[in-house]
Amino acid sequence: MPAAFIGHGNPMNALERNRYTESWKAFGAAVPTPRAILVISAHWYTNATAVTAMQLPRTIHDFYGFPQELFDVEYPSPGAPEIAELVADVVKPTWVGLDVDSWGIDHGTWSVLRHAFPDASIPVVQLSLNAFKDFGHHMDIGRKLAPLRAEGVLIIGSGNIVHNLRAIDFSQPDAGFDWTHRFDDAAGELLQDTPSEVLTLDSHADFSAAVPTPDHFLPMLYIAGLADDQPLQPLIKGYAAGSLSMTAYTLGLDQDLRAAEGVPGAAELPEGFPTLDSNL
Repeated sequence: MPAAFIGHGNPMNALERNRYTESWKAFGAAVPTPRAILVISAHWYTNATAVTAMQLPRTIHDFYGFPQELFDVEYPSPGAPEIAELVADVVKPTWVGLDVDSWGIDHGTWSVLRHAFPDASIPVVQLSLNAFKDFGHHMDIGRKLAPLRAEGVLIIGSGNIVHNLRAIDFSQPDAGFDWTHRFDDAAGELLQDTPSEVLTLDSHADFSAAVPTPDHFLPMLYIAGLADDQPLQPLIKGYAAGSLSMTAYTLGLDQDLRAAEGVPGAAELPEGFPTLDSNL
């Protein structure tokens, strides 16, 4: 079963049709129908390692300042408690809590899946990001998740390789700063050559600007760990608001997927969109 890292960016992409959402749609159509989907989302960044284990996970609208239409979105996929237990088993001795009533499916997950798998019929579970663990720990968990692919589980990391909300520039909706390009390119070279070396990115000159907080960067480490030294393939590349990378990669997908030509870029940010302390 393939895997992927998706740069999800602005929550408005959940409602828009653009070249990013078209690439997510093409990815969903290309992969074999999964038994279940495991998503490592930037937006479940918490104090423990946990996995959703409820039968019917709720749709979480973890943002503010957006149109009501976005808050009305529901992604009513079933859960998969048996897959949650399998996740907890394969990553031992790391302890993983089975969450039956706390979290659900946040927008880092459903904004992508409603394009890739719009009928919401495939069971979905989320794995949290433990904020108290270092980069190597997260990448090691990614490696341990590898047996799930043989069980028909599609694994998706959803974040952004470059994600700096304090540097957002509304006048550049589809462009990236020089440092955004440099860091995104450096990450791409490693992911397409030796994914096992992505931990060296913390010494890159632009790391502090590109990764001011680790939450959106960590999901990529899971897919890099899953790959080990198997090269990832680019799905789409692009930028938003200067300081966000929308780049996405696939693992183990033979097809060459390309976004539809003539489809616009990133969804526009709503008027008055907050640039600080938000959950983009």
